[in-house]
Amino acid sequence: MNRSTPSKLDRPEILAAIFHPRKEQKTPLPGSCQEFDVAVPEDGVTLGCRFHLHDTEAASIVYFHGNGETVADYDSIAPFYLEAGLNILVASYRGYGWSTGLPTVTGLYADAAAVLDAFLEYAQENGLCEDIFVMGRSLGSAACIDIGYWTPEKIKGIIIESGFANTLPLAARLGYDVASAGIGEEDCFNNLAKIEEITLPTLILHGADDQLIPLNDAVKLQAQSGARTKQLFVIPGADHNSLIPRGGSLYFETIKTFTDTVTDRNTWRQRRKKFKSQAGRT
Repeated sequence: MNRSTPSKLDRPEILAAIFHPRKEQKTPLPGSCQEFDVAVPEDGVTLGCRFHLHDTEAASIVYFHGNGETVADYDSIAPFYLEAGLNILVASYRGYGWSTGLPTVTGLYADAAAVLDAFLEYAQENGLCEDIFVMGRSLGSAACIDIGYWTPEKIKGIIIESGFANTLPLAARLGYDVASAGIGEEDCFNNLAKIEEITLPTLILHGADDQLIPLNDAVKLQAQSGARTKQLFVIPGADHNSLIPRGGSLYFETIKTFTDTVTDRNTWRQRRKKFKSQAGRT
């Protein structure tokens, strides 16, 4: 695999099946949210993202959304992450929301890398905790897995929601004639091959009744994952777009428990250390 090689998926007819960008103007900022613009100078693109801060000591999630969503769609969801004790940066792709440019597969990878690097720099400059995770939903799972594959040293773990294992079956379900494409899985997002090489702690969330990306995709990703610490959390009754309504508070608790476990927060070791520290002051 070569990250710099243009993707064979970057054909107009394939891109039309993969991406469903919605352009929109900036909406009013909610709560403790701030605009987080990211430049991709080599492509002349600016990405309009938003950062929702709970606390500088909290772990942070860099979140890549699905193919028909925008950053503003998460203005009403982000508060639940904050209540769970997590910061969340909702990332954009070129051509989506108020981001400039046009979406491509090659661009998606470049955008994801640029967003992560910009947030790492921001975190260092603003005294944020270094416990940073990357999460991707649906199409965003490709961005998430790509980061975990190429730059695992930059993050603590990955979280995949409604992610796909193989690209061609998904493209067929989205209406593209894959038989005439003349490409193989190795020419596509290659999520399954990449995750086999990822040893970062991994959490996979999936709906039991997902018809667009069947649960079996999550099972394959879990089975192929090279991580020693990996978890598959299946939400009964949830389809592709209803994991949060169906999972409720357990959805966010599962994510928080995962990040806490990976970063050794609220574990018996941490509680013992805190107890000893307090005992030493009495």
